[in-house]
Amino acid sequence: MSEESESSSGDREPFIVVGVDGSRASIAAVTWAIDHARRIGARVEVIGAWEVPWSELVSPTKVDDDYFRQVRERLEPAIAEALTGADDVHTVVRIVEWYPGPALVQAAEHAEMLVVGSHRYGVMGGMHLGSVASYCAHHAPCPVLIHRHR
Repeated sequence: MSEESESSSGDREPFIVVGVDGSRASIAAVTWAIDHARRIGARVEVIGAWEVPWSELVSPTKVDDDYFRQVRERLEPAIAEALTGADDVHTVVRIVEWYPGPALVQAAEHAEMLVVGSHRYGVMGGMHLGSVASYCAHHAPCPVLIHRHR
């Protein structure tokens, strides 16, 4: 797994963007994206986006480095699990401080595809898209695959 601050803008190698938040659904989405990248000869950009919780903004008790460390601790095991056996696929991992939907949409500029996991929350879980998947489906500049984890 490599980590870069930004992707190569001059690189025209086809790529797939996939969002990860540490959930089982996002791990399954990364695994699917890796498999698909193998089939089409693309690289994969794994994006973990985070934002400071609004409740913390009212009465801050941490600094940005604290939040970033917590996000890394949550995401790194999930990313490592998803990338097991993916040494043959060029993969870039980026963790960015920004709202997940807009971060993924921006990262997907010129991508072959954007892949996000589908969460099943609430009484009618699976009947509605989550906020990030919905945002991506409505705003992405490329095809969006919403991977349903079983």
